[in-house]
Amino acid sequence: MTLAAPLHAQGLSREPAQEPAKERPLNLVAFGDSLMAGYGLPAAAAFPVQLEAALKARGHAVTVANAGVSGDTATGGLDRVDWSVPDGTDGVILELGANDMLRGTDPAVTEKALDAIVAKLKARGIPVLLAGMRAAPNLGPDYGRRFDAIYPRLAERYGLILYPFFLDGIAGDRSLNLPDGLHPTQAGVARVVAGILPSVEDFLKRLRKGP
Repeated sequence: MTLAAPLHAQGLSREPAQEPAKERPLNLVAFGDSLMAGYGLPAAAAFPVQLEAALKARGHAVTVANAGVSGDTATGGLDRVDWSVPDGTDGVILELGANDMLRGTDPAVTEKALDAIVAKLKARGIPVLLAGMRAAPNLGPDYGRRFDAIYPRLAERYGLILYPFFLDGIAGDRSLNLPDGLHPTQAGVARVVAGILPSVEDFLKRLRKGP
């Protein structure tokens, strides 16, 4: 009578197979103005909430905090960035400048404030994804050139991932904006999320990779 070989001799183990380690959730902060805050929408329809849901649906372990303040300018963002972005933040999606543009603020002032925000976050070891804005045509070609150049220049200066135009695909579309023509509807926000999603996923890969 031949006895079966012990389990260890057969290359088998009595210990249960270990599940692969789960990734630590990454904590993002969506830092911006009313376009981030979700002006005129239920809280659950705001950009950070919709973005977090879309990322989780694609298998990403992530949270997206809403640090949007309606009416905020780049200078206003600079004034509050230290306390609006808490320690433990893995990355920031920075979207500011629309209100500067609507007020006709000198683009040099806007760029200086955005540059300072990025520099402050970099000093804290917090990477930034920069969401760009574009000037309205009625402000004239000279203003448009100066304003539109802010975001590519900052992205190049700091090596940032740039999503060129936050409102791409919805700007000027009445069906995707509230009656004011400036703020997206819930469906409009969903379109923004769909547009920026590949850039955010590239950002997450960069965050996972580390310095």
